[in-house]
Amino acid sequence: MLQNALEACEGKDKKVISVSEEVKEESIVIKITDNGEGIPLEMQSKIFIPNFTTKTSGTGLGLAMSKTSFEQAKGRHLVSDCGRRGTTFYVELPI
Repeated sequence: MLQNALEACEGKDKKVISVSEEVKEESIVIKITDNGEGIPLEMQSKIFIPNFTTKTSGTGLGLAMSKTSFEQAKGRHLVSDCGRRGTTFYVELPI
């Protein structure tokens, strides 16, 4: 997910990627935000599908493998698009 955030910022003079965590009663929420181009709403439902990529040299496996990993840990994910100001991924994992 961090690699995707970094790649999303290509072409920016200033690349900003932030990672934060919030501990809740029975889970931890990890928030990853970038200032890239954002993910169009119509693509958000496809980005975790194996072999789906918008890159010319990508395999489309990175986010699919990430999704599998946090689902195996009984976690869940959410993508929040900030339009042209970037994207935020939330991953919630049980403690």
